Amino acid sequence: MNQIICTVDVALLTLAEDGLKVGLLRREREPFKSVAALPGGYIHQESDNDARDAARRVLMDKAGIDPPYLEQLATFSGPARDPRGWSVSIAYYALVPAQLLEQAGERGMTLASADHPPQLPFDHRAIVAAAVARLRSKSQYSSLPCHLAGETFTLPQLQKVYETLMNEPLNKVSFRRKMTEMDMLDPVEGRLESAGAHRPAQVYRLKAAFRDELQLLERGL
Repeated sequence: MNQIICTVDVALLTLAEDGLKVGLLRREREPFKSVAALPGGYIHQESDNDARDAARRVLMDKAGIDPPYLEQLATFSGPARDPRGWSVSIAYYALVPAQLLEQAGERGMTLASADHPPQLPFDHRAIVAAAVARLRSKSQYSSLPCHLAGETFTLPQLQKVYETLMNEPLNKVSFRRKMTEMDMLDPVEGRLESAGAHRPAQVYRLKAAFRDELQLLERGL
């Protein structure tokens, strides 16, 4: 009797000028050798403390990325998802600023539309769809989009990230009130950024307490 295949797969999501993107790498081995897919790999029972540890190792080994935010998404399993036999994938999604994924391009990573991904092996399109749905849903009531804004950002830049993920414009005054209510941002002392004809905008960063744990709103944006 064959052993069940147990892996982790990660949907790496980032924002580009033309929308939400997912990072793909060409597979080095069969099945589907040379086909673009999500970064993934076997769980190493000798060295991985848990599935999250395995996902971080895979991202570092294959893409050179330690993601600012990584969250378990769902378990995908069954006899038909992998031609090698019955398999289980513990899927994660990671939010990565565009600059980090640009660096991963040196390792062959390419970006594809996360909303309309190309044909992918296994059930990776289903994983991407689940990750996008989770991100867009949580963007309405949490600090999650901050992880796509980069290490530092202005409030107009952050509002644009929220608007892109929620697919709708947000009232500037209401948005700033919600950010104050969540109390998740620290101003970067002495940092202002020019904003065209407008007065320079204060630069912020996410408070350390919320880099691994989300801040939630009682009522959504």
